[in-house]
Amino acid sequence: MSPTSSSPAAGASLSAARRSRELTEALGGPVVDVLVVGLGATGAGVALDAAARGLSVVAVDAHDLAFGTSRWSSKLIHGGLRYLASAHLDVAHESAVERGVLMERTAPHLVHAQPFVLPLTPLVSRSQAALAWAGFRAGDTLRLAARTARATLPAPRRLSAVETRHLAPALRSDRLRGGLLSWDGRLTDDARLVTALARTAAARGARILTRVRALELTASGARIRDELTGEEGEIRARAVINASGVWAGDLVEGIRVRPSRGTHLVLRSDRLGPLPAGLHVPVPGETNRFVLVLPQGDGRVYVGLTDEPVEGEVPDVPEVPETDVGFLLDVLGSVLDTPVHREDVVGAFAGLRPLLDTGPADRSDGGPRTADISRRHAVLTSPEGVVTVVGGKLTTYRRMAEDAVDAAVAARRLGAGPSPTAALPLVGAAAPRALAALRAPRRLVRRYGTEAPAVHALAARDPRLGERVLPDHPVTGAEILWALRHEGALDESDLLDRRTRIGLVPEDRAEALDAVRALVVEALPGRV
Repeated sequence: MSPTSSSPAAGASLSAARRSRELTEALGGPVVDVLVVGLGATGAGVALDAAARGLSVVAVDAHDLAFGTSRWSSKLIHGGLRYLASAHLDVAHESAVERGVLMERTAPHLVHAQPFVLPLTPLVSRSQAALAWAGFRAGDTLRLAARTARATLPAPRRLSAVETRHLAPALRSDRLRGGLLSWDGRLTDDARLVTALARTAAARGARILTRVRALELTASGARIRDELTGEEGEIRARAVINASGVWAGDLVEGIRVRPSRGTHLVLRSDRLGPLPAGLHVPVPGETNRFVLVLPQGDGRVYVGLTDEPVEGEVPDVPEVPETDVGFLLDVLGSVLDTPVHREDVVGAFAGLRPLLDTGPADRSDGGPRTADISRRHAVLTSPEGVVTVVGGKLTTYRRMAEDAVDAAVAARRLGAGPSPTAALPLVGAAAPRALAALRAPRRLVRRYGTEAPAVHALAARDPRLGERVLPDHPVTGAEILWALRHEGALDESDLLDRRTRIGLVPEDRAEALDAVRALVVEALPGRV
């Protein structure tokens, strides 16, 4: 697709009409090669991987794209430094490789270099600072081993106290010794990555079906229910891949997931002032754990994250406990000139990491801390032949998807070659020089890549669509309409909570709801 194209990539448009048509085709239709359950990053990645190998694919989710864990991340594409520190060298290298794939080949429009400052306050001893510096240098060695260009990720360096305050003016200056500057990968938006994956899979022929719940899985398909109509039916497949994350054990016996809760707070940007860089704030008493401060560029800042075990039934949308809020505010306040108070928190969100529990099923000690459980992923095949992929993290979704499809191909003897996805650009991707030449606002380019001119053209043709749906948030009516026509959004929640992130602040969500609802009614007059 040309960088100046005014239309979406061929076959990549997801819409209510396409969903209805393809669901009808899938129910009781010919046997497909692969059925994927779950449309988070891993499931959408599986659908793309299988379709890119020439296999016929149906992918379903009970809710929306990126409804679960994949919209609650820190929006970071980690290079594996944490895993290097814990001696998980294979996981660290895999993370660094996958970060480079995203930044340089598959999604350079969505993943960019993010600078971070670790302030050297009196709470950070000189030995801790030396350890952190050694870690950042080791992380740069990982970058080199992964063959990621220096132009993509700059080198870490030491900062003077003046330079540190310039990058983070909100820091307390008293006895500030300086700082350490490091770089990592950063997503414009995790839910947008999932949307791009699903649309790229659709362009390769995959049927992407949201609001379709898998009620029962077998090795030859699934009994499903259309959550919009209540109708039930069967989708037959030669291979079934369970990529439902923290819910994986609900569909396949013998899979034990130990969820870990990661909580983030949402602040208004003006509360912390200008932040040219993010912050690594060391957690007192921990040698390799930080609270992250992540400026979003949309008038908001995220502060996270926690790593706490979750017991009991897994909810659709996790709640944020006040203990997490207090912990994050306390750590953040340790480095700020003016502490952030509870009333400054305008929103909060929590995601559940689907960590694989490999301990004894009857252990009574609670097992290791979830912070200490390996982020390695696992691909497991049940006695009935259902393939489940679980564990891992957002950064390594592509490798997880490749391994899952490899397992399905081998187990079910499907005719398919190796995965091509390490070199397959997602919808909107282009080289940095081509992206820079696009005639569209930079904010749109960072969200839509080569499709940014097409989104911008909607507003040019209808000035009403150029208006913001919320005075203090940059999202316009054109972006809402684009999401309904091309990104598979079916209702206001899809739009407010996933295609845009307006819904992360309840006050903003309530204020924007009427304007968004009017656009939905206009675009989908016959919606259910």
